[in-house]
Amino acid sequence: MPTTLDRNTTHPVFLATDLDGTLIPLTEESDHHQSLVRLADLLKKHEMSLAFVTGRHFASVQKAIMQFDLPQPDWILCDVGTSAYERCSDGTFRHVDRYAQKLHAIAGGVEQEQLFDLITVIPGLRPQEPEKQSPFKTSFYAAPEYIDDIVSQLGDRLLRKRTPVQIISSIDPFTSEGLIDLLPVGVSKAFALDWLCGERNLSHQSVIFAGDSGNDLAAFNAGYNTVLVGNTADSIVAQVLKTHSNAGWQDRLYHASQHATSGVLEGVLHFLEGRQPTL
Repeated sequence: MPTTLDRNTTHPVFLATDLDGTLIPLTEESDHHQSLVRLADLLKKHEMSLAFVTGRHFASVQKAIMQFDLPQPDWILCDVGTSAYERCSDGTFRHVDRYAQKLHAIAGGVEQEQLFDLITVIPGLRPQEPEKQSPFKTSFYAAPEYIDDIVSQLGDRLLRKRTPVQIISSIDPFTSEGLIDLLPVGVSKAFALDWLCGERNLSHQSVIFAGDSGNDLAAFNAGYNTVLVGNTADSIVAQVLKTHSNAGWQDRLYHASQHATSGVLEGVLHFLEGRQPTL
């Protein structure tokens, strides 16, 4: 049965969602494509805006929109919250320079080359492809069975060198590969979403955030209406339940029974209409 902590009485006007393992249909689940169509209709019916909040880089997001026939977002917050793009009136997307300037001030002058030199000596850590790097995100692969140990080694090394970056780790839902991102301290999907809410003058309770993995954790715990899709790891579910409970948020969390796309639809229906879909 889905887990829910009471219903939010504020009508959400904005859906922010992760892509891989969340909005993107799983290949083995034919119902997910139907759910995607129904979700797009639901957003249109309720006149809701849409943002993709993802670890993918911008070109990869555009490819996913075409490949999976995703609804067109109004905003793309990509590279784990380190890049922002806004849709223009002609349907193209514009890089938001003022957001990049904000991150530049936070980064404190740490160059990506410094990070590579500092930590590529750690066994089992492999740099991701150049197109998956960005000025404020340095990314690596790691074997999933060793990712916790590697993250611990990374943390110790960065602390000794007093390097002002943070580590975000997750598991790719499609390849099962371990993913490690180094970001400026305090920057995350939640940071980017908070910035966007400030730009749009949105309260946390007017936003629904849906996700499934470790790099969604900061956004799960930021006070938004939160949808944990059914394929979210039990360890993450437990952490989010504890955070929401400790914060006294008794109306902002829904753990869907359905996976990925269908789980997003289920969660959005819960927050908008207080019900589950018939799938």
